[in-house]
Amino acid sequence: MSRVCELTGKRAMVGNNVSHAMNKTKRKFSVNLVKKRFYIPEEDRWVTLKISTAALKTINKNGIAAVLKSAKANGFVKSV
Repeated sequence: MSRVCELTGKRAMVGNNVSHAMNKTKRKFSVNLVKKRFYIPEEDRWVTLKISTAALKTINKNGIAAVLKSAKANGFVKSV
C-alpha cells in the first residue's frame, strides 16, 4: 500500500542530499504516517485510517467528524 495520508493526501517529496562539498544526490522525504482507529459516534462504528501525524494533531484539535467532513469536501475520502 502506498505511503499516502488518507485524510490530507500528503505523500513523499523528492529532494537532494547535499554533502559538505555541495555534491547533490536524490533522496526522498517520507511522510510520518501512523495507523489509528477512530470511533465515529454519528455512524456508531470504528474506522482504521492511515494518517499523517499532522492530521492526527488536527483531529485532536477539531474532532474526527469535522476533519472527515473537510476531507470529503476536498475529495480525499470517498466513503467512511
